[in-house]
Amino acid sequence: MAAEHPIREPAPAKINLYLHVTGKRDNGYHLLDSLVVFANAGDRLEAVSADTITLDYAGPFVDALPAPEKNLVMRAARQLAELFSVEAGAHMTLHKNLPVASGIGGGSADAAAALRALIRLWHIDPNDARLAKLALSLGADVPVCLMTRPAVMRGIGEDLRLLASFPGLPLVLVNPGVGVATPDVFKARSGEFSASVEWPESATDVNTVIDTLRNTKNDLQAPAVSLAPVIADVLAALENQPGSKLTRMSGSGATCFAIFERDSDAQAAAHTIANAAPGWWVQAASVYGA
Repeated sequence: MAAEHPIREPAPAKINLYLHVTGKRDNGYHLLDSLVVFANAGDRLEAVSADTITLDYAGPFVDALPAPEKNLVMRAARQLAELFSVEAGAHMTLHKNLPVASGIGGGSADAAAALRALIRLWHIDPNDARLAKLALSLGADVPVCLMTRPAVMRGIGEDLRLLASFPGLPLVLVNPGVGVATPDVFKARSGEFSASVEWPESATDVNTVIDTLRNTKNDLQAPAVSLAPVIADVLAALENQPGSKLTRMSGSGATCFAIFERDSDAQAAAHTIANAAPGWWVQAASVYGA
């Protein structure tokens, strides 16, 4: 009998091109307004049928992961099975290629990839309305990671507007090898809340996107730099590369990105930075368009 082919789902890096903190609820949850896109670099999850639900790790960043039983992937799988009364199991393998706790949605993207893989494996209707509520219960970034489409994300992650058109942006991602805890970054943030952005439907080419982004920011960048000053070094390294059009930190850090107009410029920049800072994680990539 032929071996079963695993179901494979990418867990692409999530990038916040801008992130405004617009308020705070009484329960302590911050309200956000962010333009979220996904890159063709990331983790990968594979799933095959099994009697029970299990998880193994592979890849360069497995040492930074918690025990499989404590991974959000396992929580996502078990809650999906419970929600849809699935009696079958699954053996999952997470190929961890992204740095952990790095502000590019690794854990959320992994959980979302697990949901997509198991929806296919267990023949669950992907349009079932209960999936959105389940995704949000797993984390603020999981709903947008489940869609893996360029989107404006508001509220605590539940208010999503998919963009009908968005260009594929060449970029470079850099992480200096330090983790910053999201709660600590929010705690270090001070000052007034920011206004929401009305992202224009006309932003369909690289230059228009960059021009529009110049009027935005990442409200968590300054507090993250105060906690991990090396982030400022990463931003400077990216900004100094030929062809770099816009440089910013993603999410709560410490990964930063630079947008380029041409793929060749991004590739050259990644090569230069990787040689200059061999301890950093450096990746040239491009954003999935819409």
